[in-house]
Amino acid sequence: MIKVKKISKIYNTGAVETVALSDISFEINKGEYVAIMGPSGSGKSTLMHILGVLDQPTTGEYILDDVNVSQLTDDDAAEIRNQKIGFIFQAFNLLPRTTALQNVMLPMRYANVPKEERIEKARKYLKMVGLEDRMNHTSNQLSGGQQQRVAIARGLAMNPSILLADEPTGNIASVQAEEVMNIFRKLNEEGHTIIMITHEPDIASHAKRIIHIKDGKIVKDEKNGHKLKAKTI
Repeated sequence: MIKVKKISKIYNTGAVETVALSDISFEINKGEYVAIMGPSGSGKSTLMHILGVLDQPTTGEYILDDVNVSQLTDDDAAEIRNQKIGFIFQAFNLLPRTTALQNVMLPMRYANVPKEERIEKARKYLKMVGLEDRMNHTSNQLSGGQQQRVAIARGLAMNPSILLADEPTGNIASVQAEEVMNIFRKLNEEGHTIIMITHEPDIASHAKRIIHIKDGKIVKDEKNGHKLKAKTI
């Protein structure tokens, strides 16, 4: 599903050059549950933006479902994001005085999905995350954990190939974080591909594979506690 081939990302600010990613290569297969883990400044957020087609690498290639994303126009990249990637952000990014149902319907509205279908699907995904009794509550009437569950339902709205979660438990209590991780586990068991960005070892441990990144480079890629052999790409 995903092939990252010798990707580097360099930022130039005046005379200062900052290397955020350096010659990174890996593959992620359909149905995997992967955590990308590293400390602040390691490059994991930059990598997330590239995987989410929100940014492009300076050098190298990103292949998503046999499409070279690195060569897409802005319009084509936006279409890929809408069709193939569901985003779940640390800050939730919900509209505050809008109901849970309306928040989940939003991506489908932008995609011109008919209203009745939007409502049906939004109800389905809110029920999936255990919020069938909170559908008509506004975001500011929900707890942090409930808001994150709404964000997960919204991320599922377009039935994406990939769920990309950026520090999904960063703004919620530990009990709520465990609930969110249980939802991710169930979604993965149902076949969803999940890529989770985190700096927390206990959260990363829920994934079936952990890619450790430091100083813009992959330092370890492990599955079930065993280091994977590096692939030649």
